[in-house]
Amino acid sequence: MKRGFTFLIGLLILCTSLVLYSDKRESVQIPGSNVVFDLVLIDGGKFKKEGRSFEISPFWMGEKELSYDAFTLFQHRVNDTPISSWTGGTYSVDAISRPTPQYIDYTFGMGSTGGFPAVSATQQGALRFCEWLYYKTGSFYRLPTEAEWEYACLGRKKSKNNIDEVAWHAGNSGDKYHKSGEKLPNDLGLFDMLGNVAEWTMDQYQADYPASVAEEKDPWVRPTSKHGRSVKGGSFYDGPENCTCTSRVRSSAKWQERDPNLPKSIWWNTDAPNVGFRLVRPVNQPSHEEIIKFFQTAIVLE
Repeated sequence: MKRGFTFLIGLLILCTSLVLYSDKRESVQIPGSNVVFDLVLIDGGKFKKEGRSFEISPFWMGEKELSYDAFTLFQHRVNDTPISSWTGGTYSVDAISRPTPQYIDYTFGMGSTGGFPAVSATQQGALRFCEWLYYKTGSFYRLPTEAEWEYACLGRKKSKNNIDEVAWHAGNSGDKYHKSGEKLPNDLGLFDMLGNVAEWTMDQYQADYPASVAEEKDPWVRPTSKHGRSVKGGSFYDGPENCTCTSRVRSSAKWQERDPNLPKSIWWNTDAPNVGFRLVRPVNQPSHEEIIKFFQTAIVLE
């Protein structure tokens, strides 16, 4: 009797945990495809950095770096379908501005389909994917701000995991990126926040960040030029000391040195196969008009 009661209590605790966990997690299938990506709910809260305190609103974040499998639906017209969950009009596959063909394989043989991260896209290319995803799913997705990214990376507590357990870096990667999710996640359930591929944020890079940030709630350093964005987390190219939640680099025109096009591509960074991105979906969804205005503000062509 006692053993049966103990078993029932254990089962109840397990089921309760699964329900709570499911409330913090959501799977999204891109309409007209078999591609599914998972989101983790990041509760809002206070974020302190270098003497500044910021308030972060709740948001959903990609459990993993965006996969090549998802990006290729947008990249290639032949992979897309007219099926859409957007209710604001009729989705047309032929009305989408898509990435130009790559003159070489920008994965450099490191991996594409089957769970590898989408790499080498410019920040504009990543944002254009988010824009396309809005018209496919009816939900607004974007890149994280630098504050959101670091807030989610740090999680609720400081990770006690060894860097080798959570990150692919220069010392263990074999000089290549790997499928997302092969290392341990942080305490919020996010994989590869450190290492593997560095990740785009929405912010213009500022050397004195966050001292120069004006907003105290949901700060975003709006872009003013084509280059110079903040990229977070380090990559398989970097040593462990540069694969941290505070690690940041400035994107550069040098990331397109091998691009033969004049002007340089707005879609591809030929020399940045170590940079990918991760999706964010705000809990409080903006209106269609606000979404249009966002992409007009976030995407700077020159």
